[in-house]
Amino acid sequence: MPMAFGSGISERQRRLGEELRRARDAAGRSALEIGQAIGVKGPAVSHIESGRMGLNLPRLNIWLDLCEITDADYRAGLAAMSESSGKGWWTEFKTQVTRSALDLAEAESRATGLDNYESLLIPGLLQTKAYSEVIQGYTEKRVEFRHERHKVLTAKNAPPYRAVIHEAALHMMYGGATVMWEQLNHLIEMSRLPNVTIQILPFDCTVFASNDSPFLLIRGAHARLGTVLLEHPHGSNFIGDPEVVTTFDRKFDRLRALALPPLSSATSASSPAHRDSLGLIQHIRYKVQGR
Repeated sequence: MPMAFGSGISERQRRLGEELRRARDAAGRSALEIGQAIGVKGPAVSHIESGRMGLNLPRLNIWLDLCEITDADYRAGLAAMSESSGKGWWTEFKTQVTRSALDLAEAESRATGLDNYESLLIPGLLQTKAYSEVIQGYTEKRVEFRHERHKVLTAKNAPPYRAVIHEAALHMMYGGATVMWEQLNHLIEMSRLPNVTIQILPFDCTVFASNDSPFLLIRGAHARLGTVLLEHPHGSNFIGDPEVVTTFDRKFDRLRALALPPLSSATSASSPAHRDSLGLIQHIRYKVQGR
C-alpha cells in the first residue's frame, strides 16, 4: 500500500499529488483505473492526489506509464519528489517557524533557479542579520532560520538567484540609518557572488509593469515543476499551475527589462548619478550615511 504521511502535508507532497492528478486528468484516466493498475482502492488514489499519502517508485512509474508521461526529466523530477524524506537543516526549526517557511526552505534546497521581486523589503536571502531582526520582530529563532536559508546561495552547485528590487525598498529606514547603510553595503557584497544578479527598479521608471506584488519564482528540476510563491499578511501561497508560472515568468522578464543594469563589482560608478543599479545604491547609501 502507499505510505501514509504523518502530521501535516508539506508543499512538496501536495505538489506531487497535484502533478499526478493533472497527469491523470490529461490522460482521461479514472481514479478506479489508476487504483487497479497500482493495486490500491479508489479512495487511496484520492489521498495520493491530495498529498495525504505517498507513492513508492514502482507504483509511481506505473501511474506515469498509464498516463503516457514519457518526458524523462519530468519523470525524474517527480521521482525525486516522491522519494524525498523532506528532512534537512530546516527540520530542527519545525516548532519555531510556520509550515510555509519550512516548505520554502525545502523548495529552495532543490531549486534549479530562484527569481525574486520585492517592492518594499530587501529580499529575505539578501538581508543582513540586523535588518532581519527588525523585520522578524527580534524573534531569535526566526532570524536564525532566515540566515540558515542564506546558505543556499553559497552552497556547492548553488542555483542562479536573480533579484529585482524596487527602489522604494532601499529608502525604507527599517532599523535606522546604520542598519540600512550596512544593508546597502551587503547588497553590493552579495552581488559579487557568481550566481547572484541584483537589479534595482527605479522610481523614475515610466512604464507600469504590475510591480505592486512581491513574488518568488522557484524553478524546479523540469520546466513543468516551477512554483510561484506569493506572500501576504495571512500566510503564503505556493502556486504550481503551469499557466500561472508562465505568467510570472514573463512578468519577471518584463521587470528585469525595465530595471537598471545589474550590480557589478567591475562597473565603475564614481558618479552618484551613474545609471545602473550599483550607482543608484551608492547614491542612496551616501544619503543614508549623512543622516
